[in-house]
Amino acid sequence: MSQTANVETHPAADVVRSAKVAQAANGICYTMFGENTISREDLERVIGAVPPAIAAALQRKAYYFVPLTVGEGDETRIAERYDTELSDRAVCHRNYNVGNSQCVFISTRVMEDKFSVAFEFFINVGHAFVEKAGVSEDFAAIVWKQAEANVRGESSMDAFELRKLATGHSGDREKARNEYLNTTFADAIAVYLLSLAVDVDYYDLRERDYPLLVPGALAERLRKIAEIFPPVSPYEFLIHYRRR
Repeated sequence: MSQTANVETHPAADVVRSAKVAQAANGICYTMFGENTISREDLERVIGAVPPAIAAALQRKAYYFVPLTVGEGDETRIAERYDTELSDRAVCHRNYNVGNSQCVFISTRVMEDKFSVAFEFFINVGHAFVEKAGVSEDFAAIVWKQAEANVRGESSMDAFELRKLATGHSGDREKARNEYLNTTFADAIAVYLLSLAVDVDYYDLRERDYPLLVPGALAERLRKIAEIFPPVSPYEFLIHYRRR
């Protein structure tokens, strides 16, 4: 990895004005700016993995894949190249509003590999979709049945903590339940889309801070997501089991 000192940063507004945004066949608007670690071909595959039914909820959003996104108070600044000092202050993503549109800056040099960049994008997509469209009742039924059966693990730290609140004996359990279902739906969409774009070994998603959802339970969630949002050609959704 090259390390460049004193790299100039640009206000997000300048990048928005200068970068040419493309629109994929599914309707998603995106662009690349600066020296990124993900190739244009790989990015096109990542963007194209989003089914049109999900992409339709992303209107008035544009995704900017940049080396580093740095927040300086309320200001968002973008670095064209990697810099060691800036990387310590960079964030994985940051939203920048322009009128009634939103630009989402994703830092490719914070994560350094296609898998992580794609997952960061899909997590953003999943949450944006759920915020606008809500949760499928069929999916919610599957997840809540798993929670009541005390299936081990969860799909994210937020889901892990919210499940404890939703199934506990104190606090606003109904609010926690709704937030839990929203979070698990967004998580499942993100993992599903990731599996369309790249080969995913489930254990690559493991985290130290909470137990990962058991594979069978996640597979049940993902099959429901695939039923709701079938992949478009040439993408395929397959689950393979193997002994470790």
